[in-house]
Amino acid sequence: MELNRCLSLIALMAFVFAAACGGDDGDETARVGTPQGSIAAESSPGTQPTRASGELLLASTTTTQDSGLLDELIPAFEEATGYSVKLIAGGSGQAIENARRGDVDVLLVHSPAAEQKLVADGFGIERALVMHNDFILVGPESDPAGVKATANVNAALTSIASTTARFVSRGDDSGTHVKELALWTAAGIDPAGQGWYEETGQGQGATLQVASQKAAYALTDRGTLLAQAENLDLDIVSEGTPELLNVYHVIVVNPERHPGVNIDGARAWAEFVTGAEGQRIIAEFGVEMYGEPLFFPDAGKPEPA
Repeated sequence: MELNRCLSLIALMAFVFAAACGGDDGDETARVGTPQGSIAAESSPGTQPTRASGELLLASTTTTQDSGLLDELIPAFEEATGYSVKLIAGGSGQAIENARRGDVDVLLVHSPAAEQKLVADGFGIERALVMHNDFILVGPESDPAGVKATANVNAALTSIASTTARFVSRGDDSGTHVKELALWTAAGIDPAGQGWYEETGQGQGATLQVASQKAAYALTDRGTLLAQAENLDLDIVSEGTPELLNVYHVIVVNPERHPGVNIDGARAWAEFVTGAEGQRIIAEFGVEMYGEPLFFPDAGKPEPA
């Protein structure tokens, strides 16, 4: 009995050893692939890798977030590609700084001069036009500065300054803030330090809330205003002039500067937002709810002057 048990144990150990080493003379690919290969995948379909598994770090603006556009674009992109997107929303200036540090993979921003410098400095590549909407000047219905009677945004800002009417600025180096400062400069006015001028240091939605509460004027993109209009007591007081155009680009972070960048994911996002499906989502976004689009697709078109 004892001899038979020992023989059986020896035979079992020999079998286990042979099974473990049997791939030496067989297909090396099959042996290496077994732990996470076809058998595991068949028994647990949910563990199979997606078409392009991995996290993509997207830096974009509060205007694309607060308007709700990214709530449409990101899920559609994830469904189409298999990537998981982590959004870092802030001002365009902060997004561009994140790109310089290599903290993100791709940008969707609207600060053209800063974007061009990012590319010129070698931190961004493959910058492409995605869409546009426009900036508008908003203010209280009472319009204490008489802005609605002015002919353009230059005259509107001059009227606000001369009457010392309240003005609320984002003050956060965002694309909107940079545009606002350029408009003040064009009007020959330096509002910094003036008692009627306030900086929130916050995003577009929060800044509009402050302007509404304080019956103040503010610069905003049209998309965010339309998305939040029912919660605001603000009117459009100046719009429609060429200097108020608001253009968005996608920029891939340069992997030669930051080797850890998810370059494949970044390019997949760029291709999606400039491709047929992404451009369709942009064109249709807002039409059903607000009766007009919040953004206009521009991929493949010439850069605006």
